[in-house]
Amino acid sequence: MLKTILSVSGKPGLYKLVSSAKNMIIVESLIEKKRFPIHARDKVVSLGDIAMYTQQGEEPLKNVLSSIKKKENGAKASVLPTAKPEELKAFLAEVLPDFDGDRIYSSDIKKLIGWYNLLIEAEIDFEAEDESVDEEGEAPATE
Repeated sequence: MLKTILSVSGKPGLYKLVSSAKNMIIVESLIEKKRFPIHARDKVVSLGDIAMYTQQGEEPLKNVLSSIKKKENGAKASVLPTAKPEELKAFLAEVLPDFDGDRIYSSDIKKLIGWYNLLIEAEIDFEAEDESVDEEGEAPATE
């Protein structure tokens, strides 16, 4: 499911991939539920492609989000994205004990918590396996 959830540089929040065309994609805001185009010149990253640095390498974002969900019993994060850097790092240490403190900044943890809260509010099942997506951005039809 995270493959179809996108972060767009310069735009707040997260977006769900609706469709794609030659030089743009159509996304829907998880916050406002409004659809609009994102052009090829915009920097777009799928949450499925993001990982967080650990002492051993990298941990996929999906695993980190699942760990937060388990810690919070499926509720929104108990730490606000606006918390002090020490609180943010302590929170991350609970859900990702071997995170690399030299390469993960407070701003990264704020973004992680904000994204987690958005996904919970939008009732996105980020733990579900990603389905394949065809060239038009549509998931295959199931019978």
